[in-house]
Amino acid sequence: MSQAPDIQETGDWAQIIESSGETAIAQTVPEALIHFRTALAAGAPWQRALLEAMARWTMPEEVLDGRKYRYLLMGEAFDWLLLAERLCDDVDGAIPIEEKERLLFNGGISETVDEDQFKDYLGPSKYRAYMNYRYGVVLEEALQLAAEEEVRKQHVSRSYPETDELTEESYIRLYQKPRSELLKTFQKETRKDRRRNLSLSDLKEFTYWLHKRRINLWVPARVASDTRKAIKRLELLERSKKGRQSPESR
Repeated sequence: MSQAPDIQETGDWAQIIESSGETAIAQTVPEALIHFRTALAAGAPWQRALLEAMARWTMPEEVLDGRKYRYLLMGEAFDWLLLAERLCDDVDGAIPIEEKERLLFNGGISETVDEDQFKDYLGPSKYRAYMNYRYGVVLEEALQLAAEEEVRKQHVSRSYPETDELTEESYIRLYQKPRSELLKTFQKETRKDRRRNLSLSDLKEFTYWLHKRRINLWVPARVASDTRKAIKRLELLERSKKGRQSPESR
């Protein structure tokens, strides 16, 4: 997994977005939720029931109890843990709390579902969108962290003082422009209201937008090298997180 997959549209969701640009407001129970509840009641493993419910989910966005959920970023990247949160909240108490927290905070589902099963349960359309999110948001954030750490290390080695410009410099290395300038361009291109603060979903979309920009900026060899760097940094983060949560570390 050293090279990012081609970014692809996501089938059924792409058609929904083309036919309606409005955010869905949850009024009736989606078929996906009915399947989730029924499968759990029948004794199916919750991991399988959850992924099968995700495969049946059709709303790219919804507003529920005053909160806006955006599951599909820029029509391409599936924020699967946000949908997992939404589905788990609907069956509160049906999933052991520790397992639920491991899923929502760490994406902890691989212990019981391997990659082939994950792909099979989720279905091809959602899996492509999941991979877009994996590379375009999760790994892109890890790459940004690695780039900023490299800049900081160089500043320390040269006895430069710590400044708030480290992030801007790391963005120039990755995307050829400072973060502040890139953010303005993103807001303009996506027609975000610059008078209001960006939501968490907006920031994830910004990261995904940056990922697409970086892919178009650099030659494939540079992109592949950056991807390997991001994977390595993410693995270190995940090992560190697991170490803090192990029984021996408590």
